[in-house]
Amino acid sequence: MDIYALYIAIGLFTGILSGIFGIGGGMIIVPIMLATGHSFEESIGISILQMALSSFVGSVLNFKKKSLDFSLGLLIGAGGLIGASFSGFVLKIVSSKILMVIFALLVVYSMIQFVLKPKKKDFTADTKRYHLQGLKLFLIGTLTGFFAITLGIGGGMLMVPLMHYFLGYDSKKCVALGLFFILFSSISGAFSLMYHHIINKEVLLAGAIVGLGSVMGVSVGIKWIMGLLNEKMHKALILGVYALSLLIVLYKLFF
Repeated sequence: MDIYALYIAIGLFTGILSGIFGIGGGMIIVPIMLATGHSFEESIGISILQMALSSFVGSVLNFKKKSLDFSLGLLIGAGGLIGASFSGFVLKIVSSKILMVIFALLVVYSMIQFVLKPKKKDFTADTKRYHLQGLKLFLIGTLTGFFAITLGIGGGMLMVPLMHYFLGYDSKKCVALGLFFILFSSISGAFSLMYHHIINKEVLLAGAIVGLGSVMGVSVGIKWIMGLLNEKMHKALILGVYALSLLIVLYKLFF
């Protein structure tokens, strides 16, 4: 298969996952790019570029469908913008092996949070707790932006269980907020990686092609989550993506 056709196919598949799960797709794209011969740093750059495209389209669609709380999204997005701005610096000083280990540990942590932690009450409508919830959203966005973009992922798969547990949001609300967060963090991360010369012309071209495919796929994913998946099915599919991503990264790390 032509490499560009493969990139389109990868982007299409990842875009569908982005729409369903509110993820940037890095947990899928980074391992696949590693398998095609790209370095870990190049794989991260490609992943982040496609995230910016798919998350923009996905967030516009979610906003039109009234599934995105714009005010909450801005709080998370602002945190992600700040946290992701340090990603290029971290990639320059930390080895790829260490980053892959951290990547795997974060996936495991997210799975445990999602499976074992009970959902708390949704405090969104409680005015007495509004400012505290806003602060939590901002801090979650900042920390996730720092770690996620450094590892080449948007952070949606890390944020969904955190928002589900700490803030009590249902999974579909978390997905819309996670995708909006990725828009901010990926743009900030892309500029940081460009500044540190991690994103070059080859990475830019590959990221744009994968991103084109993901733009086509994200609308399909959002349509599915809005009309075809109930809460229980949605959670089961999220866990499946966690498991697949972990297996791919562990294989690349040890074999």
